[in-house]
Formats: sequence, C-alpha cells, structure tokens
Amino acid sequence: MTSWSDSGSFRPLHFHPVVPPFLLERLEGAGPRATLLADREMRAGREVVQARTAIAPSTGGTLERTISDAKSTRDLPGGQVRAEGQDPIGDAAADEAYDGLGATYAFFDEVYGYSSLDGSGLPLDATVHYGQDYDNAFWDGSRMVFGDGDGEVFGRFTVSVGVIAHELAHGFTQYTTPLEYKNQAGALNESISDVFGALVEQYTAKQNAEDASWLIGEGLFLPAVQGRALRSLIEPGTAYDDDVLGKDPQPASMDDFVVTTDDDGGVHINSGIPNRAFAVAATTLGGPAWDRVGQVWFDTMTVGGLAPTVDFAGFSAATLAAANKRFGAGSDVARAVATGWSTVGVQTRGTPSDDRV
Repeated sequence: MTSWSDSGSFRPLHFHPVVPPFLLERLEGAGPRATLLADREMRAGREVVQARTAIAPSTGGTLERTISDAKSTRDLPGGQVRAEGQDPIGDAAADEAYDGLGATYAFFDEVYGYSSLDGSGLPLDATVHYGQDYDNAFWDGSRMVFGDGDGEVFGRFTVSVGVIAHELAHGFTQYTTPLEYKNQAGALNESISDVFGALVEQYTAKQNAEDASWLIGEGLFLPAVQGRALRSLIEPGTAYDDDVLGKDPQPASMDDFVVTTDDDGGVHINSGIPNRAFAVAATTLGGPAWDRVGQVWFDTMTVGGLAPTVDFAGFSAATLAAANKRFGAGSDVARAVATGWSTVGVQTRGTPSDDRV
C-alpha cells in the first residue's frame, strides 16, 4: 500500500515510524540528520495520497515472506534478496528481518488462530538497508522498512524483534480497527503496537509477564547512549536519560498527560499511559501475558465497534467488556484489567467514545 506523488517521489499511505520525531529533533541539534528530513517528507505526504491508494488483497492463509534490499537508497521496494523458504543469505539485517516477520506471524497464528496481519494470510514484505544512516524503521501500509542506523546513536533496526513486531502491529491495527493517528486515538494506535511488540518478544522467549523487561527497542541504542530502549511499558519515562537525547518524556498516568500539537498530538508520548495499564494488568495476573490480558486486547481490536477516534476512557471500557465476555464478569482477568486502568487514572466506566483531546 504505497503510492507516488505527481513528481514521482515515494509517499506512504501510512507512515508509522518507531523512533518519534521529538527524539530525532534532539539528534538534529547534535548534527545533520537526514532521517528527520526524510521522515518529515513522508509524514507530510501521508494524507495527500490517502484517497488514491487501495489495499492489496490477501492471497492465502500461510506464511509468505519476501525481503528486499534498498542498497542505501530510498527507492522502494528495492531488489529481492530472500523469499519464503530460502536459506539465510548471510546479511544480518535481511536474515533478522526474515526471522522477525516469521516470529510475528507465528505469534498471531499460534496464540490467537489469526493468520498474518489481516486474518487471511497477508504476505509479509520488508525492505532492509533503507537510506543512508537512516535512524528509523516504519510500516508504510504494505511493507516494513528498516534503516541501518547512523553507527553512533542507533545500530541496525532489525536487531530487535519487538521493534519488528511493533511496526507490523500497525498493519494489524490498519486491518482491524484503524485508529486515527492523532491525539488519544493515535496514542492508542502506538500503544497497541507497543503491546503486541512486547508480547511477540515475550512469546518468542517464552517469558512470563513478571520476568519480562517490558522494553521496546532494547538493543537499538549503541553504547555511547545512556538508555535501555525507546520505551518502557511497565515504567514509562525511564527508558533513557541522555545528554543528547534528553529524558524519556512518557507519562505514567493521566495526572501527567501531555497536551501538545507536536508528534500528531503526542502519540508517542501519551501512549505510555495505556502501555502501563496493560503491563500492570498482565503483571497483576502473572504468567504469560499473551494468553489472558493479551487475548483481551486482541478481542477488543478484532470484535469491531470501536470508533476510529476512541479515547482512553472508551478503549478501557471496551477492554473491560471484552474481559467480561471471554473470562466472566468478576473474573481475575476482568479485575486485573480494571486494576491496570485505575492505576493510570483512566476510568473504565462508560462506552467507547470519541477522542475529546
């Protein structure tokens, strides 16, 4: 699901980068950063082409991966270097992308009986070695795109299974409940990707909720950076604190909700609130996070009925309704979900509503 403008340059229908613009702006202050300019261009083009592009239909119900190489250009999709069933090619980024796509597919298929991102076996495509010193990874509406990093702050973006799954989960949201990418609905969009990114990582490592790091992007920062990851679901605001990058700005509750017009209304900032609600619910229950609280979030996204502009209160009400329906009113799961939302100061009463921010 990509498009080209009248001038012939690439524009994505959807542009969901894992590194937020405010962090890249801090890097720009430390020196020239082509990533920020490229991302601004793609973000500006996102809405322009939205009405002119159609979703490609799914072609089957089994895993089908294709990896392409942009060879340090911004030309997509690049040349194909590995297809489904082929042996590793010895390129770390290409082979990590291939494995990460497979891990994400296996998670949805084995845990929820859901084939690929659309439930119907959507082929999973990725492009590696995108741009020069490109400090990001993104879902463009039809494929994953990975930069190699600048070698100073970031390494290659395929190193983290959680990042790969995070970006692919934007596709899951696109095909199930396409949440508007701004304000509280946009923060939920980002949070859904963080939640499923963390769950894929935990499922792959067979970790219980209480043993997991709950970090997104662990391993992306190079040693010079004072930081563990891009975000922490369990402790928003603690992922990094660096002289150049600044301090992780995510709030951990509604008491510190950030009202801003930047970052599409703070989608990468305020996502810390629903992230923590999920992590608290999962650790309250203990055991594998994907099989109960994860199931509730999956049901909430796939049952239908959520407005594209749903706010935190509306989404929390929908998750509690999903928990009651699957596990029973008053069940341990329903109580844990309620605890998660109350911990971050979001009420679970009411019905899904439009975003008021």
